[in-house]
Amino acid sequence: MEIPEILMRKAQELEAYYREHCPEAVPLVKNCFLNTIETTVKQTGDDYFVITGDIPAMWLRDSTAQIMHYVRYAGEDESLQEIIEGVIRRQARMVLTDPYANAFNEKPDGSCYARDLTDMGPYIWERKYEVDSLCAPIYLVYRYWKATGKTEMFDEQIHGMLLQIRTVFGREQNHGESAYTFERRDCVETDTLPCAGKGNPTGYTGMTWSGFRPSDDRCIYGYLIPSQIMAVKAMEYAQEIFLTIYKDEEQAEFCGKLAGEIEEGIRTYGITERKPYGRIYAYETDGLGNYVFMDDANCPSLLSLPYLGYCEADEEIYRNTRAYILSEDNPCYFRGRVLRGVGSPHTKKGNVWPIGIVMQALTSADTEEIRECTRMLLASHAGTNYMHESVNAEEPEDYTRSWFAWANSLFAELLIREKEQGIWEDVPQSVAGREAAGTL
Repeated sequence: MEIPEILMRKAQELEAYYREHCPEAVPLVKNCFLNTIETTVKQTGDDYFVITGDIPAMWLRDSTAQIMHYVRYAGEDESLQEIIEGVIRRQARMVLTDPYANAFNEKPDGSCYARDLTDMGPYIWERKYEVDSLCAPIYLVYRYWKATGKTEMFDEQIHGMLLQIRTVFGREQNHGESAYTFERRDCVETDTLPCAGKGNPTGYTGMTWSGFRPSDDRCIYGYLIPSQIMAVKAMEYAQEIFLTIYKDEEQAEFCGKLAGEIEEGIRTYGITERKPYGRIYAYETDGLGNYVFMDDANCPSLLSLPYLGYCEADEEIYRNTRAYILSEDNPCYFRGRVLRGVGSPHTKKGNVWPIGIVMQALTSADTEEIRECTRMLLASHAGTNYMHESVNAEEPEDYTRSWFAWANSLFAELLIREKEQGIWEDVPQSVAGREAAGTL
């Protein structure tokens, strides 16, 4: 498809900045910035379908993350507005097709990852219910509205999407009353839900149940705190949209009430003492006294809370949690010869996810920490000049997924913010080049 002129111009400006201030980054700049629009976006009638990269399906979460770094420029270019609004329309149709599905086909051809025991349909690629999947379209439409001031896309379909999401979140506060189940045959344990597809038991907390994590691995306990936190913000955004755009006070009130109940659940059940860090956010809980302590590189993560707009980076519980996440007490934190950072149970031990390193930088106010994260990322791509899903911390040539647009887009977001903040401007070019070459 034709790339909007604004994106070509911004890619060139970004490339020029790094050519002057951090030359080692230059080969990756345009590649990563344009990867989503060049390789994953396809016009399909009056909307746009966005594949993840090497998988021919559209995830609600991934498609949002893949184009979010373009939203800031949409007010300057009508062709970019058309694309983003087209993605929003497609996402709304996907949610209204099945709010419990996480990934969809371009056409109703019955393609799917597996023949799972759940209520599949011809548009459904995978039906793993994930709270963050429903939050992502709200984040996108809200941020697009704030970036452009445009309200034309807020039609009955978007209203229906918001209504559907708040209804499902409300229903899943009492998961025992939900009809949703998911089972997969002949698979790894993390790909299917126990207890006849209902998941492990949970108590009522005010939070909203999630079957799976943003890694697409199953939740051990149904209240995944990073997704709960994203749901709080999504319901607050929905409340504002219902009230300001649709003048729908009843639905605005419902969303505000739901956000408050989930927030109270997080404060009551999702925070606990963990020595020597103090009070930190758990990763998962069941409301029955059981917890999972870890963090996964996939976003939403506990590390990403300031990025999600939930708190400031200097908030005490977040600072405590961050200290835990970026330590070897986190079972998903790995340290090797080349990289150190957060990985995921979704990939093998010892693999660090570039998304995790990027998120560490995006949530840091420490210039040197941001530079160090960037140096590691520049040492991670194994000469491909693209980001990957995960990378062996000892041997960057050992990586997963050579075409993973989400990682490229998030790295582009970091490059944009570094330019805006002048992160490399007081580093002599020769020093920047040596640092980026990979001495940690």
